[in-house]
Amino acid sequence: MEHPLIGDLENLTAEELGSKVTELHKKLGIAVRSGNAHLCNQLRMAIESYNNKYQEKLRAGQTKDFNDKINIQ
Repeated sequence: MEHPLIGDLENLTAEELGSKVTELHKKLGIAVRSGNAHLCNQLRMAIESYNNKYQEKLRAGQTKDFNDKINIQ
């Protein structure tokens, strides 16, 4: 489940999204150690939102057109 309060992530680069996911994982570790279950749930939803957009950007960057490279006749 994605976090409902996170705004538009379209204008962030893959590197920015990746660093945000790393930062949120660090915060999640602190929340887990402190025993704050509600904060952990909110952080997990935020991580999922950022991670989904990060994966989407990575997939978009991997799609290439090889029609000019492969000639099948």
